[in-house]
Amino acid sequence: MARILLCILSLLLPWLAQAAEPRLAPDSWEQQRTLVLGGQPVYLFMAKEGELTAQQRVARVQARLQVLEMADASHPVDATPYGQGGAAGYRLSVNGKSLFNIVAGDLDPADGLSLQQSASNVQQRLNALRLAYLKEHSSGALASALALSLAGSVLFAGLLYLIMILRRRALLRVSQRHALFPGWLSKRQTLGRLLQRAEGSIINLTTVLCVIFLSYLWLTWLLGRFPYTLPWSRRLGSFLWQLVATLGSDALSAVPGLLTVGLIFLFTRLLTRGLQLVFDLAERGQLRFPGLHPETAGATRRLLGVVLWLFALTVAYPYLPGADSDAFKGMSVFFGLLVTLGSAGIMNHAMSGLVLVYSRALRPGDFVRIGDVEGVVTELSALSTKILTRQEHEVTLPNAVVVGGKVENYSRTSPGRGLMLTTTVTIGYDTPWRQVKAMLELAAHRTSLADHTEAVVVRQLNLQDFYVEYELQLRALADALPQAVRSELHGHIQDTFNEFGVQIMSPHFMAQPEQAVIVQAAQWYAPPARPAAAEGHATD
Repeated sequence: MARILLCILSLLLPWLAQAAEPRLAPDSWEQQRTLVLGGQPVYLFMAKEGELTAQQRVARVQARLQVLEMADASHPVDATPYGQGGAAGYRLSVNGKSLFNIVAGDLDPADGLSLQQSASNVQQRLNALRLAYLKEHSSGALASALALSLAGSVLFAGLLYLIMILRRRALLRVSQRHALFPGWLSKRQTLGRLLQRAEGSIINLTTVLCVIFLSYLWLTWLLGRFPYTLPWSRRLGSFLWQLVATLGSDALSAVPGLLTVGLIFLFTRLLTRGLQLVFDLAERGQLRFPGLHPETAGATRRLLGVVLWLFALTVAYPYLPGADSDAFKGMSVFFGLLVTLGSAGIMNHAMSGLVLVYSRALRPGDFVRIGDVEGVVTELSALSTKILTRQEHEVTLPNAVVVGGKVENYSRTSPGRGLMLTTTVTIGYDTPWRQVKAMLELAAHRTSLADHTEAVVVRQLNLQDFYVEYELQLRALADALPQAVRSELHGHIQDTFNEFGVQIMSPHFMAQPEQAVIVQAAQWYAPPARPAAAEGHATD
């Protein structure tokens, strides 16, 4: 086994020594001092020669090579020793024309090469490049390159045509797939067209990427067929290889971070699902916690969910690929600035929504009055409150407006029962208040939508200049709408007061009329009214 290892090392040592002379992976300092011909590193100049620096020696060699003629390439490269001791060196020339000198100062002790060995290595490289140059510039090589280029171009065109056929077939299959959609999806034409357009865009993008990649490979291969464009081909190939190597290396290095991010998000997902189950039980009243009410369970669940996901994103941020790059940091600062500038009003409404939820001022299904808007609460979201009015108009109020105004909730104090409703009427001082009280109670008892199991309350609110303001309070049935109850009640109040000849002081009078302003019973159903259709129901 040891003998085999020694044999392998003896075979590798010459290659390692030769590869170390011009470096395989040179840095910027070495690149400036390396002579490169035909894309191949030939020699690394380390020392000065007379007054010329290493960079100037490289430039002088390149200038001498440019003035060589085609006939010079047919002669071998010679390595002629000169001088002795510290001034010893080797002169490399072709057809009697000097190329450059190898001096003792150019040798790197780490290479373990003598001056003669180094000169021999450089001579072999130059001769190999010379023979390759002659072969590439021969008429047979050019003819072969043209034939190969033509064949490769035909193959490239055939592959492009095949890609276009596959694209056409894919788009046709996507257009015919709508018949295979589920019933609920096929009925939604807008969604179907959106999905079809998205799939078509993906197919077109894939086609463009394939064409670009195939064109890049074809151009790289085509330029490599001719000696004059060979350096361009090598640059394109090197760029593609470096790009693929960089992407592959970045992808592999990002795998541990992505796994960590996935585990963090998976744990957060499981935790939020557990919280959702617990708060759903609390919202249905099956589980009770101190300070947690069924009305606030949903909002608390959503709030804790947002906090958990923000915490998970904060923990996972350092493990995201490119999180430590300047571009990622700049993007984070940019989006943070946008959120800061644009979320002032949103945060105001969101905090107001939390105030409404946790104060339990209202909830969906409550009949409320907010400012001049009266109706049933249909939705209480994080930013706004939606109310359905008696005209069946949906009114959206920002939560900040709701918190800043007065909220009258008619449903909160009577769960499971009808709403407590009030109405006012103004009667002159010439009518005894006891009679007014009795007539209002009679009108309330005649109202079919009122709950007659509870007592009716009549109050004298104000003693005005010309009349007394009375208030009638009653409770509606559980399933009765407030506007319907008021409409029927107002009709019975008018009929009752007309029946007993009592004038309602609206509109106001500047002087007491000679006769009471009332409607006689015989005129209650004046045309086009009919008794069968209007038993006390007036329009509110």
